[in-house]
Amino acid sequence: MATTEFPRPASSASSEPVELASANPDSLHKVMHARRSEYVRQRRIRVKVGTWNVAACPGTDKDLARWFVDGEGLDTATKPAPASGGHDNIGLYVLGLQEVNQLTAPTQYLNKIFITDTSAEDKWKAALEAGLPEGYKFVAAETLGGLLVLVYASSEVFPIVSNVSTTTVSAGLLGGYIGNKGAVCCRIILGESTNLLFVNCHLASGVESSYVSQRIWQVEQIQEYARFDPIQIAGVEEDDKGKIGDEDFAFWFGDLNSRLDRLPGDEIRRLLMLHTRGEYDLSKKGLPREDSLEGEGVVVQMLPGSNDDAKETEPAKETGSGDSGADDDDSLSLPDPDEFPLDPSEDPASLQTTLQSLLPHDQLRQLMRGGKVFSDGWREGPIDFLPTYKYDVGTVALFDSSEKRRPPSWCDRILYRTRKYKEEFERKEIEKEKRRKKDEEMKAQGLEQAGEEEDVLFSYDPDNDGEEAASSAAKAYDEYDEDDDGNGRDGDEDSADRIRLDFYTSHQRITSSDHKPVSSVFTIDYDAVDLSLRAMVHGEVVRQLDRAENEGRPVVTIIVDYQSSQSQSRSSSDQLEVDFGDLRFGKRETCSMTLANTGGAPATFSFVEKPTADSLHNSQSVEWLTTKFVQSDAIGGTEPSKLGKEVTLEPGETVNAIIEAFIGDINQSRALNEGKATLDEVLVLRVREGRDHFIPVRAEWSPTCIGRSIKELLRVPELTGIRAHAKSLADKKGTLAAIPIDVNPCRNAPRELVALTQAIDMLADRVLADEQMLEECEIPSAPGWPFDEFTWQATDKETRSSQVADLIDALDQGQRILEYFPPETPSTQRLEAVAEVFILFLRGLTDGVVTVPLWDLIEQRSIPAILQGVTASESTNEADKGTILDVLQDYPEHHLSFLFVTTSLARTAAELAPVTKKDLEAIKNDANAEGGRGGFGATFRKSMSFRRGTASSGEAAAKAFIALNTRRAKEKKYAEVFGSVVCRRPNPERERDRKALEERQRALVELFIRKKGE
Repeated sequence: MATTEFPRPASSASSEPVELASANPDSLHKVMHARRSEYVRQRRIRVKVGTWNVAACPGTDKDLARWFVDGEGLDTATKPAPASGGHDNIGLYVLGLQEVNQLTAPTQYLNKIFITDTSAEDKWKAALEAGLPEGYKFVAAETLGGLLVLVYASSEVFPIVSNVSTTTVSAGLLGGYIGNKGAVCCRIILGESTNLLFVNCHLASGVESSYVSQRIWQVEQIQEYARFDPIQIAGVEEDDKGKIGDEDFAFWFGDLNSRLDRLPGDEIRRLLMLHTRGEYDLSKKGLPREDSLEGEGVVVQMLPGSNDDAKETEPAKETGSGDSGADDDDSLSLPDPDEFPLDPSEDPASLQTTLQSLLPHDQLRQLMRGGKVFSDGWREGPIDFLPTYKYDVGTVALFDSSEKRRPPSWCDRILYRTRKYKEEFERKEIEKEKRRKKDEEMKAQGLEQAGEEEDVLFSYDPDNDGEEAASSAAKAYDEYDEDDDGNGRDGDEDSADRIRLDFYTSHQRITSSDHKPVSSVFTIDYDAVDLSLRAMVHGEVVRQLDRAENEGRPVVTIIVDYQSSQSQSRSSSDQLEVDFGDLRFGKRETCSMTLANTGGAPATFSFVEKPTADSLHNSQSVEWLTTKFVQSDAIGGTEPSKLGKEVTLEPGETVNAIIEAFIGDINQSRALNEGKATLDEVLVLRVREGRDHFIPVRAEWSPTCIGRSIKELLRVPELTGIRAHAKSLADKKGTLAAIPIDVNPCRNAPRELVALTQAIDMLADRVLADEQMLEECEIPSAPGWPFDEFTWQATDKETRSSQVADLIDALDQGQRILEYFPPETPSTQRLEAVAEVFILFLRGLTDGVVTVPLWDLIEQRSIPAILQGVTASESTNEADKGTILDVLQDYPEHHLSFLFVTTSLARTAAELAPVTKKDLEAIKNDANAEGGRGGFGATFRKSMSFRRGTASSGEAAAKAFIALNTRRAKEKKYAEVFGSVVCRRPNPERERDRKALEERQRALVELFIRKKGE
């Protein structure tokens, strides 16, 4: 198994259960985190990390599985091959590669946002997957220039990996814009609890101090700018992005390009060459070259804790020549002490000693000890292997023989850090700062001049000075402590460490690159969430929080008072449901509820505002449900006072809430007619710091003629209203839908259009008759009446809205609309209501009377007529009308509807603004008497010269002209109202173009409203 679970040690200081009283009752996440020790258990995993600068050499991918997975090619000149050098029990494979492709084109150096070629990544993924054992699954990959990091998990580990996030940081030339240097990073979460970070980097190359400074800057850039997606666990997402330093375990590896400082390269090369050939120790000249890299090598040093493995690798030594038995005790002889092999670390001629003498000059170790970089808790395993750079490609131990003759160095490294190591560093830094401030305070008091004895008395701190003295003594001993393996396992501290470095080595016999691969295996004890335990703790915490919350939370009780029309409600202690029944276009339905504060604390509540367009298929952002709060004592009165959107009640107080359902938008009606929307909502009454109340609200849509096309309306059977026909089709299909137009029409014009035009004609006659018979009846003189809404006389908007809804309901049921008016309704108000429905019906036609294609054809063939409008020449007008009718005749359904509309408007204008034949003759005679000059002006001035009551032909002509002018004004105003209603055309963006279009639409309608001969 790749992971092992074992009981959490009693000494673990993860967390302890907290009292709910001390926690925020609303924060379930915080309480669960405080009790995480109850459901988090410790598991064990082995992580193998490898790094290799492949130098874009061909064939390196074929060596990948040999060294990284199978553990071949190890450096055994200084230590034995690890027993677990292969893939045994590895839970995570993490591979970092550098220079995976040859960066030649300028775009290859840029940030990866410009790079789309994934061939290099695909090649290395295929090479690694081919070598991995069965069951390992891909976790993450990230590239930047020539950098690549790959992460794979075993089948046991993969299910507990989450929150995978990768990022890149360019740190090359031009301030990091060029991506030839930098890092690729991957962050994962194990077991919903443990944060693991992997950083693969390639830093600047060069031995001079300027390159050292550049490498320090690059590491700082990577640490500062690497950011990861916020961690989300159990539905709770962190507020901030992750960064380097947040992790529990971190691994930083790659080509760090660290060099050996102030040492001659040729001498290092010569010295190491002698060792690798077994020619360094002259005392062994002529003996078998057991420590040569050409053979398998011998064991000269092992990692701590590997003594048992070393004994198994050493051959048994002859201890005597006789039989070994109980009777042969006297024959036993001890081996000669001189025959024991000398410890390599104590042998001045050993390769191990040579390496240890070189490591103090390693720039990376110098920087870490000097606090310049990687000093905040980062550690490295013991370097017991040959330098990893630079070799001649294809050789085992032949260092750079080119003209540059680069000195050997340990460029390829693997560092690691735990949260504990980082916290220890931070603690020491805090203590160091405290001591510094203490020294400054003492100097400020003049105590720095005190004698040696006084200084001891005042400065000695028994808690800190012992550690400080020991640290000073260690520094005074030697800059490089060869016994420090970098693992931080000092004394008893090992028992508390949760990471163990199993091995750290290079693979010298991998020769396809000028760098040698480096690998290490870590054993990690990490925290993982036990899902069953967490569920149990979660349920317990929720119950406890509910109890604690209920004790002080406000309580609101809802009671239904009344509902209008056919709406019905069912209420209980747990749920309230409102059903408005059949909802008709333009008809308002309401429901009133009483909200009472029945708790012991003030209650502040409001309805949650949310868009209801989703329930209407995003047809429009118009809500069909509205809510408002009103005073409780105002219910039943004339004008209940409306409160704000949020109400606060003291214990025992009440308020009323009104829920209103209303569909008055044409687009909404269209979506409901076609079954693209439903009337189902859930209102949420949010009580601050209390329990939300969910109120399901529904209604059944009554199909209507508003929001239909002419083609649909023509296919409704003669004896059936559109509502009954639409419901009948819905019963067959299972849902409302548009009326099919692939059948023959049942009539020549929409029934609703015919009924409305007939009603307008009848009511116009009725209004004229009432004006003559009833003193209180007076026809408004405004030109646009009764179609211009600004001329309507009705003051009760609620009554008018109800009348319009009833008229539309009559049209939908195929009934006579005039029968829906109460007998006491004045004829002028009846005509206004029918006129409003007439305009609403025409505006609701989805295609319009004159469709967009029809309008385009009319504009193409009749531009002069539309631009000039109605002229004084009757012959010209008739010719223009004939041209337009020729276009409409090809579309008979719209042609007949257009004639119904314009004929009705013309008839209404003629009825309400009559012009008799005598009037026309008087105007004509007056014009002839003036010799065709003067016109109405002359006639009017002439008529005013006579005494009052004197009849003359001039007066008759003046009255006739006034009547004709009144007719013309009414016709023009009617055309303005109906121009955009009848003729469909997308509105231009510019105001000037919109006005020009409206003028052409008006002129077209006016051309057909004006009667022939006038």
